[in-house]
Amino acid sequence: MLKGFGAKLKALFGMSSFDEQYFETLEDFLIEGDLGAKLAMDVSDEVRKLAKSAKSKTQKDLQLLVKSLLEDKVSVFSHELDENMPTVFLILGVNGVGKTTSIAKLANYYMKQGKQVMLAAADTFRAAAIDQLEVHAQRLGCRIVKQKSGSDPGSVVFDAITSAQARKEDLILVDTAGRMHNKENLLRELSKIDKIVKGRGIDDAHYKKFLVIDSTTGQNGISQAELFNQAVALDALILTKYDSLAKGGALVQIGERLHIPIAFVGTGETYADMHPFDKDEFLDTLVGLTD
Repeated sequence: MLKGFGAKLKALFGMSSFDEQYFETLEDFLIEGDLGAKLAMDVSDEVRKLAKSAKSKTQKDLQLLVKSLLEDKVSVFSHELDENMPTVFLILGVNGVGKTTSIAKLANYYMKQGKQVMLAAADTFRAAAIDQLEVHAQRLGCRIVKQKSGSDPGSVVFDAITSAQARKEDLILVDTAGRMHNKENLLRELSKIDKIVKGRGIDDAHYKKFLVIDSTTGQNGISQAELFNQAVALDALILTKYDSLAKGGALVQIGERLHIPIAFVGTGETYADMHPFDKDEFLDTLVGLTD
């Protein structure tokens, strides 16, 4: 994860000469890592102040300074499921980011904790998405609520919540269509699902909206987060391909601009490869504090 970017920063911070070229290179590295021009400039300026002061300025000092500057821009989302009523996780994301497999991994994560999990196949625009989710449900041994391809997604969500309430299940993971919407269509579709969820008596404490982002996409991930967050207030991000993350600064930008925390990271291909986001580990790797 982030080996190339973190290693570059680590090597740069290890240099003993702090001329203007040094700080321009640092700024370039930070921009390449998708921190954004303004944040890259702010960080570079703070490093310049420390490096040129009489204070100690070891490689680790500079790395810790950058970490401290980024710390409040990244936050962690955590949520305890209520044993007394179902919680709905609405899983959003464009096609190709690993949304359906992330749902399966989340199901496995909560089932390992003894939770009763149901999958809701509300991506009714693609028959393949329904089939894919059903295969995961069979492998995991959890229930799935589905309708035929082309059905109303809201109807699937209504049936899923009604069924989960009757069976006193803990968590409903709702798959949604992954077409790259324009804002108006996205808002219309999600507003409809919102009304259905709330109409079934699910309050905000038991209804969370997660956006799945491919960690390697950089600026595209930021654009997706902005679009979906405008359409529906996102509660958190789920990151796929986290083990090969190349442009971690995009996550810092999303946190700074949109204040969206990160909940889970997918680190591999198996069902067990879904973990709660570790902010310290992420920042340490980003600035090259870990090997």
